[in-house]
Order: sequence, then C-alpha cells, then structure tokens
Amino acid sequence: MRKYIYPAKARSVQTIHHIAPMTASLPTSLSNQAFFNVSAVDAGELSLPSHLFLDPCPPDEDKLVVPALCFLLRHSASEHVLLFDLGYRKDHHNYPPAVIRRISLFQPLTMTTDAAESLQNGGLAPTAVTHVCLSHVHWDHAGDPRPFSNATFLVGAGARTLLQTGYPHDPDALFAADLLPSARTAFLDPTGPEWRPVGPFPRALDYFGDGSVYIVDAPGHLPGHVNALVRTSPDGGWVYLAGDSAHDWRIVAGEAGIVERVDRELGVVVCAHKDKAAAEEHIARIRELLKLERVRVLLAHDTEWYKENRGGPMYWPGQFETL
Repeated sequence: MRKYIYPAKARSVQTIHHIAPMTASLPTSLSNQAFFNVSAVDAGELSLPSHLFLDPCPPDEDKLVVPALCFLLRHSASEHVLLFDLGYRKDHHNYPPAVIRRISLFQPLTMTTDAAESLQNGGLAPTAVTHVCLSHVHWDHAGDPRPFSNATFLVGAGARTLLQTGYPHDPDALFAADLLPSARTAFLDPTGPEWRPVGPFPRALDYFGDGSVYIVDAPGHLPGHVNALVRTSPDGGWVYLAGDSAHDWRIVAGEAGIVERVDRELGVVVCAHKDKAAAEEHIARIRELLKLERVRVLLAHDTEWYKENRGGPMYWPGQFETL
C-alpha cells in the first residue's frame, strides 16, 4: 500500500486558505457489519497528454497510457451488486459528435472489452447489476449503460442540467441527453439532510443505510462528481474510489499541481477541472483520508496502480484483499 508524507509547500494546495473541520476517523463497525467485496473491471485504456494535467509536466513526458477503471461491488449480506463507473463504450460512433472530435486527443485508445463484457467474461451477467453509480457523466466514465437493464443509476444532482441540455438539444454538447434511463435514474442531491460528514468529507450519503458504502460529494471536477467510500471488511478495511478527483497520483502525493493554461486559439483559460480551487480542496481531504489506517485510494486513471496490477488477481472475477 502506498503511503506518502505530504510537504507543507505542495503545489496543489498552495491556493487553499481554509478547509472546514475534518473528523478524525471513519465510522466504526456495527455488529454483523455489512461490507462489499470489490473487484477492478477492465473497460479500456487511453493516452493522456501529460501537459494537460500535470504542473509542472516533466519535459521528457509526452503521454501516459492510463486505464478507465471501473469497480464491481458485491454486498456481503444482500443481493446488491453495484458497479462504480462504466469506462468507455466500444461503439464510439454513438458518442455525441463533440466527443468523437475530442477522442482524437487521447489516441491511442484501446478497448478489448467494455465493462459489460468484462463482467460477462468473469461469470456475471450485466442484468445482475442492481446499481450503477457514475462518478460523473464524462464520456470515459459513462460508457454504455444499455446492458444494465435492471440497474438503478446513481448520479450527482449536478449532472441533471448537463444531461437535460445535452446533445442533440445542444449540437456541441459533450453529454447525450438520452444517456441514462429516466425511469431508473436517481439524482443524488448533496444538500439533502441525509448527507452528513464522514471522515474528512463534509457531505456523504450512507446509501444502503448499513454503513457498507458512502457516496461522497466530490466537488471541483464536474458538476455532479461523486466518489465512493466502500467498507471492505466487517472490522474496518476501506477502499476510496476517487473518480477524477485527480488524474495522476503525483497530484495526490503533492509532487505536482493541477494545470491551468490559456488556450491561445480560443483565448480562454482551460483546466481539467471545472472549479480548480474546489478540486484542490477535495484533494486535500483525500490526503487526510490517507493518513488513516487501512484505507486504499484509487483514481479512475491510476497509471501507477495499473502498471502494477493490470490483469492481476484484483480484477474480476478476482477481488481486492482487504487492508
């Protein structure tokens, strides 16, 4: 398990002036505590241009091959089967035109199987998935929802407007208006009374009410961005699924910051995160989480983890060993 000591002068937290009080620990275990068995799911890989995400960018680093990690969560005491993110879709022609144009920036993009096929190859039918939680609705996370015909889709409430105004209503939109089945989609509002502080995070939802998984409000990257804090044992092991809270582990480690640059053609400031300051504050909270024992943090595009574990025993039908 990787652990880091973060320097006080870390670039990615220099602009943070105040962080709300953080609680010192995670929820304690109950008697007969429910938890989830967690498996990584293969859903493709792409190339990220490092200069768009890392500040400073190493001069000899052009592109990094990164995964689109999805995670299968199987409940220990019920039939709940939750899939966190869907990665890419194989039929790229079904993305909105603006996404098809953007994909050219991330070539080569490789897909052997999508999320549904990876589950099927490991012996689980996509129709057995009861819930799909999308960290956000970017194209490399929303995948192809169609095979999951029995699932309830969980997305942050901030995504509602993105979808309602999406393609084809706006021909240049990056989000398809019909991406999710309306009758089976729940927009989770982090301002609701059920959302309470958990560990270093001010807003989290105990979705099943048994302490097995907390949907965490993760502001900064895109409206509606959420993470998942998943209990992986009855006695206090955890996995934190961080989505696109950061695009490289060096940002979490304080070795690099988030890029903000001027697009000279468009004349605007661009950044991988919609709200850079909010993203930096959330990353600081993830650092606080890492100080706790028995917590593993995973990014959706975690190159370091991917190099060490690609195709290994943590991939479905295997599973993570709890810490």
